[in-house]
Amino acid sequence: MSVNVPLSPKQKLRIERLKNRKGRKKPAKVPARLTRTSAFAPKRRGLITDSSFRRIYVVPNHSIVQVVGRELGSQHRDALYALLRLPSKPVKVMGEGFLGYSYLLEVRTTWRELVRCLNLTEHANNVANLVLTFEELMQVVMTVYESREMSQEKILEKLREGGTPDTALKMRHILHSVDAEGVNLDSKVTVVFGEWMVESMTSLKLVSLNAEVQFALKSDYAKSFWPYIDSFTKHTFVDEEVLCALVGRELFGPTETSATRRDFRNYCRHAFNDMVRVGGLFEWREEIRGIGREKTRRYHYRLAYPQQMELGLNTCDTV
Repeated sequence: MSVNVPLSPKQKLRIERLKNRKGRKKPAKVPARLTRTSAFAPKRRGLITDSSFRRIYVVPNHSIVQVVGRELGSQHRDALYALLRLPSKPVKVMGEGFLGYSYLLEVRTTWRELVRCLNLTEHANNVANLVLTFEELMQVVMTVYESREMSQEKILEKLREGGTPDTALKMRHILHSVDAEGVNLDSKVTVVFGEWMVESMTSLKLVSLNAEVQFALKSDYAKSFWPYIDSFTKHTFVDEEVLCALVGRELFGPTETSATRRDFRNYCRHAFNDMVRVGGLFEWREEIRGIGREKTRRYHYRLAYPQQMELGLNTCDTV
């Protein structure tokens, strides 16, 4: 038995997308805190590399993350997401001091497979860039602050006073170790995740991220927005205050002016157009809210990859 329906190339592509939940091929299973954070700057160059770098990133109602060691950019987020697309398995590692052994998670792969996961060409230069990116990730220590007993406001108040909330979850180094046989495309690579990553990955606090979209995006702002948008599959809009927070800005903060807000809104429009271009969104529109100088924007959108349970029974009209 078979179904014989004439379809255009575009319609065939849409049917293929619907075969997988949300159209995802090899999604990245990412800790939710890493999809709703501003810890990765929306740029690749001009990052602060000073080892004394220390900054707290806040996305209201979602995450408080402190980064120490250097500033992270889009390439660091992408490299981490590429690793999270690959299968991992428990590995026994020596603990610090007299802590004995602990179990972490390792990924065994090759540079070629990692480059493919990033949707990059299989070239030696891309391997070299990936090696450098992993080296930079190894320099960074993250602390993720979250608590059921303390609100975000109280945690921030404690931090501003110079204290440390007792409920801080230490991420330590994002990656525990990276070992490779060499820098050839087919050299074997073993990466071991850090403790907080392992805790998040094994406690099911994960988001299934459409990595095909993430790695196809050209706009670094879009790379900052897409993980957040894709992590809330039932949401249909996002306010610009949230988008501002996701790139480490404050819409009406002391360093922002009418000109910088205008530039930011242009970046947002380019980012949403980019998400449509790569097939993450079907469409989007901008709503102006409020009056006077403090007008804000709300960006409405429609995901291109609805969950199967959300699909109508008659899909002929949408094909």
